[in-house]
Amino acid sequence: MNFVEFLGCPPETILLIVVTILLLLLSGMMSSSEVALFSLSPADLRDIKSRGTLSSEGVIKLLKRGDELLATILVVNNLVNIAIVICTTAIIDSMFEFNNATMEFLFTGVLATFILLLFGEILPKIVAQSANIRIALTFSQPLLLLRWLLYPITYILVRTGGSIERFASPATENISIEELADAVDMTTEQDSEEQKILSGIVSITSREVEDIMRPRMDIEAVEQTMTFTEVKRVITETGYSRLPVYDEDLDHIKGVIFVKDLLEHIGKGDDFGWQKLIREPYFVPMHRKVNAVLEDFQKQRFHMAIVVDEYGATQGLISLEDILEEVVGEISDESDVEESFYRRLNENTYLFEGKTHIVDMLRVLDLEDDLFEDVQGRAETIAGLMLEIKRNFLKKGDEVEAHNIRFIVEAVDGRRIDKIKIILQSNG
Repeated sequence: MNFVEFLGCPPETILLIVVTILLLLLSGMMSSSEVALFSLSPADLRDIKSRGTLSSEGVIKLLKRGDELLATILVVNNLVNIAIVICTTAIIDSMFEFNNATMEFLFTGVLATFILLLFGEILPKIVAQSANIRIALTFSQPLLLLRWLLYPITYILVRTGGSIERFASPATENISIEELADAVDMTTEQDSEEQKILSGIVSITSREVEDIMRPRMDIEAVEQTMTFTEVKRVITETGYSRLPVYDEDLDHIKGVIFVKDLLEHIGKGDDFGWQKLIREPYFVPMHRKVNAVLEDFQKQRFHMAIVVDEYGATQGLISLEDILEEVVGEISDESDVEESFYRRLNENTYLFEGKTHIVDMLRVLDLEDDLFEDVQGRAETIAGLMLEIKRNFLKKGDEVEAHNIRFIVEAVDGRRIDKIKIILQSNG
C-alpha cells in the first residue's frame, strides 16, 4: 500500500493539499516579513548594518524603498490568499459531498478563513514580533527577488496610490510657510508680542528636534539600580516632575519615572521597589520636525521624549515645555530657580552661559537676529557658535571674533564650554 492509498485520497487531492501547504508557507512568509521589517528599531538597524552580510545589505535596500516593499508584500499576499481559497474549495469538493449549496459555501468559507488567519496571518506575525531581526535577515533576499519580479505591478500601484492620495487630499494649505513667515515679518511694531508668538509658531514648522532639544550632557536621569533614597535625592535636587531611567548609560533608557507616582510611597525605605512604577519611554529621531513632535504629544498625551540618532544612541531630551518656549518665550513656574543666563560686567562686557541660545544672546545685546547667519552654520548656542568659527576644541582663555564682537572662554567643564565672556567692540 502506497502513501496515497493510505490516505484514501486521489492523487489530485494530495497534490492540492501539498500546494495549499506551500502557499500557506508563502503567505506566512509575507505576513511575518511585513511585521519584522517594519518593526525594526534604530538599534536593530544599527545591529543589522554592523553585520556586513548579503542578508543585512538586503534589509537596508528593502527599507530604503519601503513603499515598493509594502506593495510587493500586499500583491504577493493577495495572490497567494486567492490561490489558497481556490485550492481549499477544490479539496473540499473532492472529499465531501453537500446536498445544500449554502452549507457548502459556508463550510468552505469558514474553513478557508480559519486556515488563512491562523497559519497565514496570526501565527507568523506572533513569531515575527519576537524574532524580527532573524526573520528580516532570512527573507531579505527572497523579497528582493520578488520585488524585482513584480516591479512593473508595484510601480503602477505606488504611483497610482500617490496620485490618488494627492487628488483626494483636501487643498487646505492655500498659503506656504514662507508666505506666512513674510506676512509675520510685515506686522507693525505695536504688535511686537503677537509678532514674536506668530514667529515662534512659524519657526517650529521648519525646525528640527535637535535644534531645541536639551543636549545629552544636560539630561538629568536616575539609574535603574539606585535606591529609593537616592532617587528621592535626585528628584529634590533637580526639581523635575519626570526623569528618564537608564541602565548603565543613557544609551539604554528603560523608561520614565513620574514624581506624582512616587508621592504615595514617599515615606518608604530603600526596600521599596520603585522600579515597578517606571513608565514606557517615548523616543523621537533627532531630525524629526518640532511641529510633528508637538502633534504626537497632543495625540498620545506625552510631555517628554528621548531624542535618538539614526543608530539609536541617545542625543538629548525634548519636553512639551521646550516646544512651548519656542513659541511664547521662557516659561517659569514656582519650582524654577530664579537665575539669569547672563550677567552684565560693564557697559560693553557680558558673561553668558555657554549653552545660551544665540537668539537669546542677540536679544540681550539688542542686535539683529541674523547677525551671525554667515558664520554660525548649524550652531544654536554661543558655545556652538565659537566651535563653528574656531573649527577646533576650545580651552579656557581661547577667543574668537566675529562682526566686531569678541568671545572669550572663561570656564570649561571637561570638554564643555561653561562660561563665555562677550565684549562688544566699538567700530572706531
